Amino acid sequence: MATGIIENAKATNPLQDLLKFGQSVWLDYIRRDLFTSGELKRMIEEDGLRGMTSNPAIFEKAIAGSTDYTEILKSLQSRTDLDAKARYEVLAIRDIEDAADALRLVYDSSKRRDGYVSLEVSPYLARDTQGTQEEARRLWKTVNRENVMIKVPGTAQGIPAFQQLIGEGINVNVTLLFSQEVYKRVAEAYVAGLEQAASRGLDVSKIASVASFFISRIDNSVDAIIADRLKASKDPREQEQLKSIQGKVAIANAKQTYAKYQNIFCSDRWQALASKGAQTQRVLWASTSTKNPKYRDVLYVEELIGPDTVNTIPPATLDAFRDHGRARPSLTEDVEGANRVMETVAKVGISMKEVTDKLTDDGVRLFADAFDKLLEAVEKNSKSQVAPNVSKQTYTIPDDLAQAVKTNIDDWRATGKVRRLWQRDAALWTGTDEANWLGWLEITEKQIANADNLRRLAEEVKREGFTDILLLGMGGSSLCPEVLEKTFGRIDGFPQLRVLDSTDPAQIKAFQDQINLPKTLFVVSSKSGTTLEPNIYKQYFFEQVRKAVGAEKAGSHFIAITDPGSKLQEVAEAGHFRHIFYGDPTIGGRYSALSNFGVVPAAAMGIDVMKFLDRTEAMVEACAAAVPVHENPGVILGLILGTAATRGRDKVTFITSPKIADLGAWLEQLLAESTGKQGHGIIPVDREQLAAPDVYGKDRVFVYLRLDSAPDSAQEARVAALEQAGQPIVRISLGDVYDLGQEFFRWEMATAVAGSIIGINAFNQPDVEASKIATRNLTAEYETTGSLPVEKPIFEQEGIKLFSDSKNAEALAKAAGNDKSLASYFRAHLNRLGAGDYFALLAFVQMDDEDERSLQNIRHAVRDKKRVATCLGFGPRFLHSTGQAYKGGPNSGVFLQVTCDDAVDLPVPGQKYTFGVVKAAQARGDFQVLVDRGRRALRVHLGKDLKSGLANLQAVVREALG
Repeated sequence: MATGIIENAKATNPLQDLLKFGQSVWLDYIRRDLFTSGELKRMIEEDGLRGMTSNPAIFEKAIAGSTDYTEILKSLQSRTDLDAKARYEVLAIRDIEDAADALRLVYDSSKRRDGYVSLEVSPYLARDTQGTQEEARRLWKTVNRENVMIKVPGTAQGIPAFQQLIGEGINVNVTLLFSQEVYKRVAEAYVAGLEQAASRGLDVSKIASVASFFISRIDNSVDAIIADRLKASKDPREQEQLKSIQGKVAIANAKQTYAKYQNIFCSDRWQALASKGAQTQRVLWASTSTKNPKYRDVLYVEELIGPDTVNTIPPATLDAFRDHGRARPSLTEDVEGANRVMETVAKVGISMKEVTDKLTDDGVRLFADAFDKLLEAVEKNSKSQVAPNVSKQTYTIPDDLAQAVKTNIDDWRATGKVRRLWQRDAALWTGTDEANWLGWLEITEKQIANADNLRRLAEEVKREGFTDILLLGMGGSSLCPEVLEKTFGRIDGFPQLRVLDSTDPAQIKAFQDQINLPKTLFVVSSKSGTTLEPNIYKQYFFEQVRKAVGAEKAGSHFIAITDPGSKLQEVAEAGHFRHIFYGDPTIGGRYSALSNFGVVPAAAMGIDVMKFLDRTEAMVEACAAAVPVHENPGVILGLILGTAATRGRDKVTFITSPKIADLGAWLEQLLAESTGKQGHGIIPVDREQLAAPDVYGKDRVFVYLRLDSAPDSAQEARVAALEQAGQPIVRISLGDVYDLGQEFFRWEMATAVAGSIIGINAFNQPDVEASKIATRNLTAEYETTGSLPVEKPIFEQEGIKLFSDSKNAEALAKAAGNDKSLASYFRAHLNRLGAGDYFALLAFVQMDDEDERSLQNIRHAVRDKKRVATCLGFGPRFLHSTGQAYKGGPNSGVFLQVTCDDAVDLPVPGQKYTFGVVKAAQARGDFQVLVDRGRRALRVHLGKDLKSGLANLQAVVREALG
């Protein structure tokens, strides 16, 4: 089967089509595993790969995030004569030599046009002409390969060094080019350098160069200027002009640059060199991954295809283009349109010189910073135990499960499934739309590229003096920010982040009482922009802010995070929100932690997002396609969980160090909503206190997430006891809280892999919508009639009412016998629990410490008596989380829904219904879908005195359990 897939990919591979239009594909990436795994060979043969580029950031990620360099780094530990830079060069030069050797056939068959690998001079020398020349000569001599290019920055000092090196016959890749004028100077320097080489008697046909012209960073910078100008502009014509060039300047700038290339290399001066066999210095499009989620992910490949060009493409964009790219001769299309774009740029007063000068300076600084980190990683790994900078993962599992996991490891290795996952092969799951939902694989790299925007937001929030941030969201848009807020707490100098994801009126009022409205920044977070809860939160709090600060200033207290083109975007624009940050349409909500839905709140609350993302990127590298399956932490975790689930161990119990306890809430949604469907799935168990080993059956896998900087000794002992008893244990050790990003990615990868093993689409949520529809129908009825449908309890006693559907009611009445009481009904319901079942307590009440303690007492009483896994969810948040698995997963749940009368209620501006009505409709809608799915479900309704009601409920459950 695997061969068939590969052959089919070869026959229809869009990457191969690029060469038909004269463009060569180079890979903007290098690491040891590419050679040792055979991946580079495959890419050359199947993708038509014709070259490679590298830079310090790429090497740093490879060293920090893999075991690729363990052996050689160990061998260098005794070399005290080598400093960190010299040790790095030993690693880098070995890789460059091997890559050059692998590409030698391309070099020969293309008659020296392609087949090159680039190695960069130290970024510290970017402003040093003489130093650049000396280092380039040394690297050229050391590597000793004809098909190597030495990378030299296109700075004022780098260009004369480049000309001299070309004159000496050294191949050069001139990098960090943004400006057309600078490009022109580089091209002219190349011609002059070749003339010098010819005058020395050198064979100019053997000298090669490319001019690396950066693309996406242009749009990032210009779009940021446009966004600021649009906020300030009151002139409709100016606004129209600004909008007309959004996302178009980078490509227009490149098209004009290509026109300069064509002019320079058709001159009489050039023809004299061409007659001696000289090759043109091709333009190489660099920085071609799409950073803005509003734009197509292969935009900067599709729109820059033309003769005598190179596109050096990072792996994720390469995979995306292979999957859905469309090749056409686009570079010479609508050049007049490109000219108009650049004319408009000038008309609106945006200086391209200022933009490109800053980008060059920033580029030099960023490469130097990356080189600092690279040398730090080399130094650290040379002097200590060599290991990738990722949170350690180990596991102990029973022999039968271990053998089944090994079988799946062997299958994934033999059939190249990790590579297929990174290449977005939907056949790994159900062969439907899965390929459209894998943008999370590359999001960390995009966020690092957009770090300046996040840094500006953090500075702005601090400067404006906000004391509070209230995030208004639900599910995937709220759970990650909540993890960050609970874990990091308030950071000095920044506002306190709070996360509202409840329609309970008391909960909303409690949040409102905690904040200072005139000093609060509200973040309305909704991927689709149509989710009920964030929309009515916005309606309520926008009205409160309008009253507090006035209509004109209200919008400046709001930020929106949403997908491009959503209803929320329209609302935010109409309401003059301070900012709109966009989600990535190729990332589903529960996989969005590392997208703007997670990192924008992180930046606003003062987290060092670059540190956070850099740590995360090490895990991305550790999970890369070229990493052997048995060393790939995300894949191995997914294989364990997926294999265990198919063998009856479908309850994953999280044990988390207290400091990172809230991580379990995020993991719950990811696992349950991704895998719980079509009668299959994993049931996550969070916040369940550890008990003695004899409490647990053979339906569990335990995952211990240990924070090394703040462990809990009692947890350690109990986990050890579970392990001794033969329960499967996965241990993950986080060094500190900044390693959370690594867990977000590890678990996203693991969940995708587990979904493949289980055989479901890990990216849809078919049963979540059913509850939303039921809720909408009920709220619509309220808007029409002014009331919800009348309900009749199946039993009532002492102010507590029980509700269920006719089937469940009949079964419970029969089991309760003649002596009908609350205890007998509860006994009947809880006696439905059997081996392999789980008990879910679903409470549509205020989520505070006291209520949670009461509900935890109930779940643990059931767990200890019935020896089953237990879950606790607060409504409506669990509807967007574990609710999918409860309705669509295995029919092994016994559900107790808890509702109450609201002591206070709050209006929803512009609607007849209130927040209390919405909560009641959500509870009823959820319960209806549960019973429609044939679930064993009972609803208990308490009065207005919730605390007393919960105390009574505890007593009834204890009596029922005996």
